[in-house]
Amino acid sequence: MSRTTLLTRSVKHPVRGVDRLIGNVRHGRFERTLSVLTAVGAVVTTAEIFFEHDKASFGNRWMYTPIIVGPIGALSGVAGFASYRLAKTVLPVASTIVVANGLQGTILHARGIGQKPGGWKNFRYNMEMGPPLLAPLLVTLVGGMGLLAAVLRREK
Repeated sequence: MSRTTLLTRSVKHPVRGVDRLIGNVRHGRFERTLSVLTAVGAVVTTAEIFFEHDKASFGNRWMYTPIIVGPIGALSGVAGFASYRLAKTVLPVASTIVVANGLQGTILHARGIGQKPGGWKNFRYNMEMGPPLLAPLLVTLVGGMGLLAAVLRREK
């Protein structure tokens, strides 16, 4: 197909759905949005983690780390939205820390399941009643969004 045919076709059929999202990514209109989503995700997950760890009386000193790291991720997401320079420097560093904290939490939660009565042999019960094994991966997902935002192109 020639270029004029493609241009004519795009005029006849407006871009919608996934094609529009891909166009936004190509033209740099998604980097700032993803930075804000990272900030919002960090705030929501930090609040949830606080209530769950408070319910467990912060029985392990490592339970405080996501409460400290979460606001750092939120602030870096806002900074990435506001400034190109911060989106390419502060946001990836903070997001890497958030990802590392989520992976560490997964390991600690797995260890916690193993320490419950019956350990991994009583998997179903301990998975439901012990620390949620997959919950820290949500923190990792928020950090991953920040890393993705840092590598996307910013609109002019």
